[in-house]
Amino acid sequence: MYIELKEGVKSYGSGENTVFALDHVNFSLEKGKICVVLGPSGSGKSTLLNVLGGLDSLDGGSLAVDGVQVNTLTKKQLTEYRKNSVGFVFQFYNLIPDLTVKENLRVVSDISKSPIAVNDVLAALEIEKYADRFPRELSGGQQQRAAIARAVVKNPSLLLCDELTGALDTASSLNVLKYIEKVNSIYGATTVIITHNEAIADMADVIVRLRDGKVVSRTENSAKKSAAELVL
Repeated sequence: MYIELKEGVKSYGSGENTVFALDHVNFSLEKGKICVVLGPSGSGKSTLLNVLGGLDSLDGGSLAVDGVQVNTLTKKQLTEYRKNSVGFVFQFYNLIPDLTVKENLRVVSDISKSPIAVNDVLAALEIEKYADRFPRELSGGQQQRAAIARAVVKNPSLLLCDELTGALDTASSLNVLKYIEKVNSIYGATTVIITHNEAIADMADVIVRLRDGKVVSRTENSAKKSAAELVL
């Protein structure tokens, strides 16, 4: 199993004021699969994503990613884990505004251990024609594709997507999801998408539902659809 989270606990506060963002969560995913995590606000989705990405630490339990015990890594080792193994795609793009699209990718590529060629990623995401534009000169969907390209250029084995369509219209959302599917297919990155949108679950290999910090269901999707078939 590529990801194995066992009895994961993340809490805030103490005593009777303790709130469990993750309450003894078990989560597993095979390499190369797409997983969609669903749940209402406050269910623990973002905390789960942050734990998987090494942005947040567990208070209890264990997390192994590709055989590495992430919960035992030092701060320096966690930095290397995030730099070399994890790609993040956020809802609000987080592109560097004063750099062009191509320069945004090069910033990541230049510090990565085994990056993919920048031009290859631009071509895969079909944004070569925007390479010399600044983020402010792009639409929301184009910026999100650039953000995906930036996450992918480092050649991560794990791609984590946090509400990546939340700020987009339906047409742009579908296009972005098509590119996530394409990236998963071409580069084989194990992909976890957290979302409120139930329809996105149709493109997943695995669907996980969270509520109040607990996994309430985990299902293998036997009727998986392509992103192009989604009705958002």
